[in-house]
Amino acid sequence: MRRVGVLALQGDFEAHGRTLARLGAEPVFVRTAADLANIDGLIIPGGESTTMLRLLREEKLLAPLAEFGRRHPIFGTCAGAILLAAGVSHPEQESLGLMDIDVERNAYGRQIDSRVARLTPEPEFAARTHAGEMEAVFIRAPIIRRTGRQARVLARYASDPVLVEQGPYLVATFHPELSADSRVHELFLGKL
Repeated sequence: MRRVGVLALQGDFEAHGRTLARLGAEPVFVRTAADLANIDGLIIPGGESTTMLRLLREEKLLAPLAEFGRRHPIFGTCAGAILLAAGVSHPEQESLGLMDIDVERNAYGRQIDSRVARLTPEPEFAARTHAGEMEAVFIRAPIIRRTGRQARVLARYASDPVLVEQGPYLVATFHPELSADSRVHELFLGKL
């Protein structure tokens, strides 16, 4: 059984855990550097990226997390996507810099501007999972403003990339854990 860590400092980590369990993986809630030792990959959930960074520093998890990410797959949703990006704006902030993407925080607007949208994933995503529209829950979502040459866009919303992968990394600016559609998590599990 694959053991998948879910960073459990802030955000809806329990929803990711339920999705992983439904797919036959063992969720491991990560709160300390020691928790990273026996997992096959990690999900960094949504939440508030500035708060998450503060908590990562307080728990002395930032450097161990970056080191873990150099050797293992990581999937970041919303705030997790911000933490994986090479560049962050609005305002600028520190990140793990594991993916060659630039992200603008809260770019779709405030909490009141949150929405549920229907996406038609790129053919590559459909070929690796299965075809069909996907529900995407956007909550104070960032926008991916730039993708590097090795980053592949797997889904777009209003022409903006919202699901991107680069080698062992995957980011979504929406919250797939809040949908019954588990294809994004299945894709991540395939990286382990």
